[in-house]
Amino acid sequence: MKERTKFYCTECGNETGKWYGQCPGCGAWNSLVEAPSSSFNTKNKSAAAKISSFSRNSSKPITELDTSEELRFSTGIGELDRVLGGGAVRGSLVLVGGAPGIGKSTLLLQICGLMPEEKILYVTGEESQRQLKLRAQRLGVERESIYVLSETNLDAIMNEIDTLDPDIVIIDSIQTMFNGDLSSGAGSVSQVKDCTMAIMQKAKMNGFTCFVVGHVNKEGAIAGPKVLEHMVDCVLYFEGDRAMSYRILRAAKNRFGSTNEIGVFEMVDIGLKEVPNPSEMLLSGRPKNIPGTCVSCVMEGSRPILAEVQALVTPAGFGGARRNANGIDYNRAMLLLAVLDKRGGMSVAGCDAYINVIGGLYLGEPAADLATVLAIASSLRDRPISYDTAAIGEVGLTGEIRSVNSINQRLAEVARLGFKHCVIPAHVRGEVKKPDGLELISVRNIREAIDSVI
Repeated sequence: MKERTKFYCTECGNETGKWYGQCPGCGAWNSLVEAPSSSFNTKNKSAAAKISSFSRNSSKPITELDTSEELRFSTGIGELDRVLGGGAVRGSLVLVGGAPGIGKSTLLLQICGLMPEEKILYVTGEESQRQLKLRAQRLGVERESIYVLSETNLDAIMNEIDTLDPDIVIIDSIQTMFNGDLSSGAGSVSQVKDCTMAIMQKAKMNGFTCFVVGHVNKEGAIAGPKVLEHMVDCVLYFEGDRAMSYRILRAAKNRFGSTNEIGVFEMVDIGLKEVPNPSEMLLSGRPKNIPGTCVSCVMEGSRPILAEVQALVTPAGFGGARRNANGIDYNRAMLLLAVLDKRGGMSVAGCDAYINVIGGLYLGEPAADLATVLAIASSLRDRPISYDTAAIGEVGLTGEIRSVNSINQRLAEVARLGFKHCVIPAHVRGEVKKPDGLELISVRNIREAIDSVI
């Protein structure tokens, strides 16, 4: 019988019987690739189907289920524990994504050296055992309970897991693994999907924690099918510029905790170093008495972080004005420019506007609106905002300043970093606790805010 051909979407993993220019599932263009489908016989059987054939589970009442085995344990790195929701969970599958060279393998190898009680199997498909040993020596990781396997065949990896019975398994990386029973090559959609499903089932059966490394392509998505994110328990993304030493670890999905927490690291000679106080790092090197800069306080989960927003406004040269936003949503930035022009009495329609958030941080909440507006106004008037002044508040379409959540936590962080003045909304939800040494400037709209600090 002739083997039937199917097509897979590299963005969402959707499967179709014929090729389309646009994926019917996610709408991406030119993302369908041809791959032969697996026939359901013993010669071409997926690894996930083999594993599931050995396990038979019966249904149980939810009141009789035991959760004592779902215990958390510390990875030895506080910033990683914070992002995971308090530590790793037994039997979970964690996907660590990021651009090549960002620090994924370094972080996982450092974890191995910080958990002496755990038996760890490190499976590397990109390095030899000797190369991994040299990297471990550079990071100072030397323990007898770390076992290294340089292998890409999935069957050999499963056999080693059964023989060793580890507590933690690290797969570096999933794109190099392959199941010999499938006809497609390593790194293809079907191979990555099948290998991840097999590893997930094995982790649930044996109760070990598995960390899987997935590379990010030029479009910013994890290489291979996007369906990987739906299969795993937790998705962690490494963000940051390779030219900079700081890295941000963010959870895009977490079944056992919040997805709002971030971890901040600094890449040094001996690996990744935790940054327990990101606010000081993000404000280091901040210029004094220079127009076009303002500081705001945003909440990343339960952690308040101070971020510097910079703006540059110059007269447009030819025709239409140019707009550029980095670290803040582009549409949000255009909205704030329109509000400033209409409600703030400052003409920016004929000016080029460039907005940037220092340190590679992305400001996704509206609490940074007021600081962005003040930075733009400061650049347009060419008057600096006081170095010890911060601004917190959301800007509405009518120019009003609205309250934000966790105002007392934000003010406490602003005062701790040595700021003397803070612009806040006049109408706030709940009682405001004024920190010692911090003057609160209450404003109702952006005109009052601009006149109070510029």
